[in-house]
Amino acid sequence: MNFDEKVIRRNTNCYKWDVQDDPDLIPMWIADMDFRTAEPIVEALQRRVSHGVFGYTKVPKEYFEAVCQWFENQHGWHIEPKEIIYTIGVVPAISAIIKAVTMPGEKVLMTTPVYNCFFSSIRNNGCQVAASTLKADKNGRYSIDFEDFEAQCQDPKTRVFLLCNPHNPTSRVWTKDELTRMAQICKENDVFIISDEIHCEIMMPGFQYTPFGTLDESVTGNYAVCTSPSKAFNIAGLQNANIICHCPKTRRKIDRAININEVCDVNPFGVIALMTAYTDPRCKEWLDNLNNYIYHNYLAAKEIISQKIPSATITPQEGTYLMWVNFHNLINNAHNAEHAMIQDAKVWINAGTLYGDDGEHCMRINLATQRERVVEGVERVCEYLAK
Repeated sequence: MNFDEKVIRRNTNCYKWDVQDDPDLIPMWIADMDFRTAEPIVEALQRRVSHGVFGYTKVPKEYFEAVCQWFENQHGWHIEPKEIIYTIGVVPAISAIIKAVTMPGEKVLMTTPVYNCFFSSIRNNGCQVAASTLKADKNGRYSIDFEDFEAQCQDPKTRVFLLCNPHNPTSRVWTKDELTRMAQICKENDVFIISDEIHCEIMMPGFQYTPFGTLDESVTGNYAVCTSPSKAFNIAGLQNANIICHCPKTRRKIDRAININEVCDVNPFGVIALMTAYTDPRCKEWLDNLNNYIYHNYLAAKEIISQKIPSATITPQEGTYLMWVNFHNLINNAHNAEHAMIQDAKVWINAGTLYGDDGEHCMRINLATQRERVVEGVERVCEYLAK
């Protein structure tokens, strides 16, 4: 459980490390981690590989039981096995749900800045993007502009609210009160909620994830929640996710869309990995240690930026391993800054404009790597901007 161990990922067909062919580049962009997953998962996959036959997979009842057990025990969310639809990833899940509950030309609302794939999922289904811009206070903490949010929901063309809980890229862990108010506004305006909760296990000290599915039924309308162990256990390449939907009628529509989009067949390794992650106590111990390590990565990065770029506003880290920093006038075009840093500073962080036009002065930094790399990467960013 040594998170300081440097795992060599370059030249392994790794998207994060091998897209740019530059041995000096530190990649801190795409949201995956440079840590080996929990050892019980590795062991379980090795046992499965030794079988030597990798045909079509029947998802066993133990899989559904593992999902239900995990969310009940860890987060107080009671899920019935019949409410779960498995698929190959959260983005395909979101796309299928949008297909199931909208008609082309209708609007899907988001709170921006927000995960960039939301935009393509909406547009690929022939829908229009509607954005309610989050408000940042003087400390960089973001909140919902509820007046604007409600006005957007009252638009008759707005049929879906696509929620990110916890929020990528601002790291906000929405409170129960905030989620309840969002739910009430959507219910009053007959707006379906899709809640992407893929980052739910990465929590910083003092913060607690509230599953949308734990809200009182009196305030929630129709909704579906998307989950996956991929971010928490660094197993995104195994392509496995789940949709939880309480309403049988809506669940049938989503299941049909999953099949229309042909994202209904999962691989055996994703099934094994999820069952192990959610049932082996050593995986929970690994996850707790991971969260502690990421938090201290955040503290290290924050200290460097605060000292070297005191004008920057560092958003407080509540959840996820994605740090959001507003560099204000030091960056006037985040897209250009991203590419300039790749070439000149040999560090790759994401432009804030990837997540909406309101991120033009901001950058997203992936903290899920060895602390030595975090320190070196952030120092390179600061040295570049200090010029």
